[in-house]
Amino acid sequence: MRPLTEAETRTVFEKLGRYIGENIQLLVDRPDGTYCFRLHRDRVYYLSEKLLKVAVSIPRESLVSLGTCFGKFTKTQKFRLSVTALEFLAPYAKYKVWVKPGSEQSFLYGNHVLKSGLGRITENTAQYQGVVVYSMADVPLGFGVAAKSTQECRKVDPMAIVVFHQADVGEYVRNEDALT
Repeated sequence: MRPLTEAETRTVFEKLGRYIGENIQLLVDRPDGTYCFRLHRDRVYYLSEKLLKVAVSIPRESLVSLGTCFGKFTKTQKFRLSVTALEFLAPYAKYKVWVKPGSEQSFLYGNHVLKSGLGRITENTAQYQGVVVYSMADVPLGFGVAAKSTQECRKVDPMAIVVFHQADVGEYVRNEDALT
């Protein structure tokens, strides 16, 4: 478990910035203490500094995971955000998409959100902007990338893709052995 390098920090914060914008500062300086990001076996973990001080006594080889896994670095050093970060991204999300009840199951199976399943979308959402996907009952389901801007969504046909799927809470069931 080591701190992120400058390049790794920049990559992680750019990815988080797509979804929560300037609210990254609120993730680090929280009212309940200071939190940090640490790298362990190509995975980025988000944990409190209190927990970090306790974990120093555990050898690296014995440590499986610590805190919340936010994502992992691929072999090409790109950062892939994990669904386990959803509960921290959802409260600070700048752009949101709500899906209709009939389209929730399709999204949770890993499919993109179509215009016919779109309930609401945040105003001024740009194309290729990171969005958090909610049910109509304001339960965060996952996140993705807006395929169309808010203005384009109004004019597009019902079978057009509006949000590209990135991650959803259904991954807990589909990939339960890969999530750590």
